[in-house]
Amino acid sequence: MTKPSCMPPDNNTRTPRFVAPPNSCDAHCHVFGPHAQFPYAETATYWPPDAGKDALKRVHDKLGIDRAVLVQASCHGRDNRAMMDAIASSNGAYRGVCMADDTFTDNDFQDLHEGGVRGIRFNFVTHLGGAPNLEMMERVLERVKQYGWHLVIHVNAEDIIKYEDFFNRIDMTIVVDHMGRVPTSEGVGQQAYQILLEFMRRESWWVKVCGSERIAIAPPFYDAVPYAQGLVEVAPDRVLWGTDYPHPNIKKHMPNDADLLDLVPLIARDEATQKKILVDNPARLYGFDD
Repeated sequence: MTKPSCMPPDNNTRTPRFVAPPNSCDAHCHVFGPHAQFPYAETATYWPPDAGKDALKRVHDKLGIDRAVLVQASCHGRDNRAMMDAIASSNGAYRGVCMADDTFTDNDFQDLHEGGVRGIRFNFVTHLGGAPNLEMMERVLERVKQYGWHLVIHVNAEDIIKYEDFFNRIDMTIVVDHMGRVPTSEGVGQQAYQILLEFMRRESWWVKVCGSERIAIAPPFYDAVPYAQGLVEVAPDRVLWGTDYPHPNIKKHMPNDADLLDLVPLIARDEATQKKILVDNPARLYGFDD
């Protein structure tokens, strides 16, 4: 069985100009395979090139990144083994965000928690299969609250508008991937971005200022900076940063991860805010020890 693939990442990571502070965290990245050891899901819409834990570690070493949050991607579906294997080998430097449904047992969730998982992710974006069954999602969220987990939502701009009322009903911490994938071509006045800003005025909402290469028109992705700046201005204590390595389903401009790290001093102009985004905020949300 085969599936559509996607572009491989740029593994020739250059040395960034920006020097990340100690204990900086890549709060959104993935491990893919290796497929021979951790097969991709038959229900996935794509099977990417392998990019396992060793490749991820090489990128982080080049960037000067010490910690990471591994986010389960749809190519592995609800089989979290590749992610859990990488967390187990990290000597405490990694945490995880799983994918799950209501077929998971209480023991399954307990094992994930003990293995370093601190959140659960649901995809809404159309090219990854569209929104989940909302009733199932609510049942699962009720079950994982006991662990203190948060919800990670992967949405497109139109999903922010369509599911605004649904998200308003969720009584737990919510983290938004990729700045809500709001396209920079639509301007900061677009409805989805304004709703996202309103969400971020609430203490229970967080956002990742990653995915600049997804919302920008072209490299060097500077047109994404005002969107990230606006989110930082509203909630500097609830903003995370990540690479999104190995950048699945990029259609045209595959980034070099150093270029994405070099956006940080443009997004957050002072060292104190940079440290919040890269060190303090992820440490607080994911329970990293100093």
